[in-house]
Amino acid sequence: MFKQRGAKKTGLNILIIGCGKVGTALTRQLCKEGHDITVIDKNADKIEMNVNQYDVMGICGNGASYSVLMEAGVENADLVIAVTNSDELNLLCCTIAKQGRDCATVARVRNPDYSKEIKYLKKSLGLTMVINPELETATEVARVLYMPTALEINSFAHGQAEMTKIKIPEHNMLDGLSVAHLGQQLMDRAKNINILICAVERDGEVYIPSGHFKLHAGDVLSFVGSRPMSRAFLDFIGFKTNRVSDAMIVGGGDVAYYLASQLINMGINVKIIEKEKDRCERLSILLPKAVIINADGTDQDVLKEEGLSNAESFVALTGIDEENILLTLHARHVSDAKTITKINRSNFKEIINNLNLGSVFYPSFITAETITAYVRAKSNTRSMNSCVQTLYHMFDFRVEAIEFRVDEASEVTGKPLMDLKLKKDVLIAFINRNGTIITPSGHDTIEVGDTAMVVTTHTGFNDIRDILV
Repeated sequence: MFKQRGAKKTGLNILIIGCGKVGTALTRQLCKEGHDITVIDKNADKIEMNVNQYDVMGICGNGASYSVLMEAGVENADLVIAVTNSDELNLLCCTIAKQGRDCATVARVRNPDYSKEIKYLKKSLGLTMVINPELETATEVARVLYMPTALEINSFAHGQAEMTKIKIPEHNMLDGLSVAHLGQQLMDRAKNINILICAVERDGEVYIPSGHFKLHAGDVLSFVGSRPMSRAFLDFIGFKTNRVSDAMIVGGGDVAYYLASQLINMGINVKIIEKEKDRCERLSILLPKAVIINADGTDQDVLKEEGLSNAESFVALTGIDEENILLTLHARHVSDAKTITKINRSNFKEIINNLNLGSVFYPSFITAETITAYVRAKSNTRSMNSCVQTLYHMFDFRVEAIEFRVDEASEVTGKPLMDLKLKKDVLIAFINRNGTIITPSGHDTIEVGDTAMVVTTHTGFNDIRDILV
């Protein structure tokens, strides 16, 4: 089944094999960024849905078939992304695709057995990237449980810097304070606290705040700083900064396994409630330090008996979105636990955002962002001045946080930031120089060898020079 694209695009030629949640999220995002997309799936209905919604070509067939790949135009492809539900099929698709053309290949691999062999798989099969949505999701959840007053924490500069999202509560010291006044208070302390407020969401609108911008209770704000500075700032404004001591997890899938492994290494007590007996037995072998309960985690009596009312954190990780939402709402009703909710579908994101679920994670979005960051770096063919290192979408894709690596001198380097003519709603959030995180002032400069993070309401920045008017 085919659909001819409209106008010829100037981006990369990309084949996406698998039209599930991750494949569809990738198709949506990469189409927005101007790439030529061809989707392949055995399910004709999924192909039809994608070609009707997006400006793509669709082929119904086996993505591991050489003839299907040739029909899809693999000989002209710059990138092949395999995100079917089968790890083995994804690896096979990438291997066969490289026989048709020596293109870049990305495979989704979720099995914990394979996750320990990523380096070997990449080297032996010539893969450009191996992505594990469950592991990536678990890592982001663990980051939040380490700092439970945060709604979300994203890592930049190889973990040296973090972007933290919080909601300002009633009667907090930030209520009514301007960004400039807050900066003065932070600098007036005996030990300077260097953080930068990057974006604020209020009443459905998102702002890149200037110094005159006043904060109010109910605002959701994102700030960036090194991990010690972020903790110091949260402590200064009255937020608890200690990690949770225990976590109750409902659902014993791969995300639960990866998360429990990380939490146990952090010294956090873990209890997993899973209704499948065979899976419980497997988890008890894989996670000997965790408490594994074979029961129905959606049963309120079970949750009460297992101590939900006294739990410090509650993580809903079943495979059904509706169950996860109801579980979290129940947990917030009967306890003061930090709540985490995994959502697979993105159809009703606006409604979900209004349900006060605490921290919500979408594995398909996390995967799509990691791959999109690579695609932007690969598509930057204008020069080798800079490339995208890390990319996060914030506030329902209305704001982007992009970390660029600066490889060569350009109009951006060597000049005080105050002298750069930046586009509106562009903020340089930090400069990473040899592992030191600099919260920039107007006198600071971006130099060759640095990485710099840009926060903006614009989309599609591929090069650090895109920040200029």
